[in-house]
Amino acid sequence: MSHMKSKDNLRNALYDYLDWLEAEQSQHITDFWRCMFKEIILNQYPTLKRLRDSLMDGSFKFYTKLPEKIEETDKGRKKQLSEDEQDEETQVIKKRKSLRSNNVCDDDEEESGPSTQPNGGQKKKSKKIKFSSPLKKGEKGDIWTWPIYKSQLPVTCGEKEGMLNRERLAKGEKCIAVGKRWFTPTQFERFAGMEKYKNWKISIRCNNIPLKVLIKDGHLKAVSYKRGDQTAKKELFPGDFITVSDREDEEDSSPGRSSTNISDDEEEETEETQQPGVSTDATQMVYKVTCGDQNAVLHVKRFASGIRGKSIRTETKWMTPEEFVNSVLGQTESSWRKIIKWDGNPISVLIEKKILRIHSLLCTCRLCRPDKTDLEDQKNDDECCICRKEEDLVLCDDCPRAFHQTCHLPHVEDATLRDDRPWVCTFCVFRTAQRWMFPDKLRREAVMSRQISERMLGCQYLLMFLFSADEEQTFEEDPRLYLADYSTLINTPMWLKRIAEKLEDKLYQNIGEFVADVHLIFTNCALYNQRNAKYLTMGNTLKELFEEELKKVFKIEE
Repeated sequence: MSHMKSKDNLRNALYDYLDWLEAEQSQHITDFWRCMFKEIILNQYPTLKRLRDSLMDGSFKFYTKLPEKIEETDKGRKKQLSEDEQDEETQVIKKRKSLRSNNVCDDDEEESGPSTQPNGGQKKKSKKIKFSSPLKKGEKGDIWTWPIYKSQLPVTCGEKEGMLNRERLAKGEKCIAVGKRWFTPTQFERFAGMEKYKNWKISIRCNNIPLKVLIKDGHLKAVSYKRGDQTAKKELFPGDFITVSDREDEEDSSPGRSSTNISDDEEEETEETQQPGVSTDATQMVYKVTCGDQNAVLHVKRFASGIRGKSIRTETKWMTPEEFVNSVLGQTESSWRKIIKWDGNPISVLIEKKILRIHSLLCTCRLCRPDKTDLEDQKNDDECCICRKEEDLVLCDDCPRAFHQTCHLPHVEDATLRDDRPWVCTFCVFRTAQRWMFPDKLRREAVMSRQISERMLGCQYLLMFLFSADEEQTFEEDPRLYLADYSTLINTPMWLKRIAEKLEDKLYQNIGEFVADVHLIFTNCALYNQRNAKYLTMGNTLKELFEEELKKVFKIEE
């Protein structure tokens, strides 16, 4: 069929094949449609997916009257007709063919065959098929609201194009198809060479609109993406005086960066299903849990059973549910389902809702039958503590945190990655060194005037503390990237990544300059969000946390 010259002939051949299949091979029709409805084909043809969905949910409308079939003799030939009947039959067939061609595409014209060429001896050119929106003339709408894109959307990132599967995105699975390959949003961003954004919700677009906007407006749902490839654990600081860290900020369960400092005229951001400890949506990947007075975070993708899969993250380590109960209460019996609480209820309710699935004793997955490398990976987070992205992580040997080389402060150099000694992060180093670095209390003015080179570790710790405390990563990126009117209201924008760059490039002379830039973020937030209570409160809360930690770090007198 691929050698046919006419689009109409191609379509007619397809119809003839379907008629033959129905008449001669009806027992294989089910197999035919099972092949047609494979995932790889549906990803390439959204219309075919809509057909499958309508057949499955019963919404497809069948024609009640089918065209009459031409009777055939036992030899497969048409019955003999009179000359008048043959002429009339020929006209009917031509008319049906013309109507069928017009119904498929109004702009498509049949090419002339070799026997019907015009006098000039040249073939008549067929017009290109034109695709138009499903909207009526005069109506306006965005393509993500069209029925044809109900299940997936065309997206771009840089020069790369793909199809975004809505359902997979909501489940936190690989959701962007490029040909036969599937990517997570982060992987697609890297595949397109746009990893410098470190924010797929901004770099990946649909019809030139960032996915961040579609998620905020409720057109898309997204959850966290976990389990990246974890790499080297190497030394950055000398490890001879390091002990287990005392405390860690709660791991963020946000799937990505939320809209930063939404303007007064925009609507409040809709609640997403991934908020931990709030929703019972099965797509939620993280739940805040308690055992006695101990708080922790339960990660669904790491859960296998009470004794397999280190799925519970405390402030200092990853544990199985039974290990968590034993560390808090000293109990070893398998009563973890009742003792561990979520939202005031035992986590057995998550098992009943089939959100948590207990693996079979015969299961051979990496959680149930881990090798040595898998066991090591389970000791640390699956995503960077700073940017919440996966893969190519440097793992701390003294706490559960993981970082990208350039996210950690100071940056982890390639030379240190080749060192075989344990690697310890700035959080662990500072908490140990704090005891002897700042022995006496000082007045605020004295602290602010200190050279930053003398207190660089404290400033690096404070900034990483802010990154970790900013759970929705609201203040991480330059707000001008996605807020068109931001520059009209704010004269001097400031954001966390910019402060990290200035700190790394040694552009601050004293601690006061560093603290002033941090306060500028919160001042800008308050000015831009005067009538947006959500983000105003978010900025004030983070400012209070910073001030409290600043006093602890430099032992500032009250």
